[in-house]
Amino acid sequence: MSHMPKSLYWVRTDLPGSDHVIVDDRRGLSARGTLLAVDPVPFTCRYELRTDEHWATEGLEVSCEGAGWLRTLRLVRAAGRWRASTAEQGDLDAVLAAAGRPPTGLPGTEDPERLAEALDADLSGSPLFNTLPVRRLRLAEATPGTARTITVVWVLLPGLQVLPVEQTYTVLDGQTVRFAITGFTADIELDPDGYVRLYPGLAERRA
Repeated sequence: MSHMPKSLYWVRTDLPGSDHVIVDDRRGLSARGTLLAVDPVPFTCRYELRTDEHWATEGLEVSCEGAGWLRTLRLVRAAGRWRASTAEQGDLDAVLAAAGRPPTGLPGTEDPERLAEALDADLSGSPLFNTLPVRRLRLAEATPGTARTITVVWVLLPGLQVLPVEQTYTVLDGQTVRFAITGFTADIELDPDGYVRLYPGLAERRA
């Protein structure tokens, strides 16, 4: 494992876009990233993530911005409970409607108690977040065939809706895990530190 901050850069393979993040994993994970995408409308997402020393998420701050709108989300996990706070400038749903796309609805969650079982956050479109359960559950050291099903706090982009979602990680070998949610699977290739090299159908690492 590296003892210096590192720069990770992914290029999206499903649509034009990228994800660049600076990570410090000397004690858990501290990360600052910028994600760019064009779907459903062009937007820039900036995020800051921190975990405890066991790689369980403690906090995630996200902002998404496009022409005529800005949304922000702050998630904090403490004493087994999640708290979410949001803000919005402009009107993302109006921008989506003008582009002929369906509305996203309000950011955040109306019922944070539904998130209580989750120890990991997952930001849609960012391969960084697959590393959290890989490291927390020590999957790189697990026997092939080991499968773990977890609940994560899933943050949807660009609207910043927050949902509890079940995900399953199955170890194929020391550098590959099979990721599965309802109706979707992908065999994710990892580097020796557990960061994604290739996420088929989503992104590949360039640096």
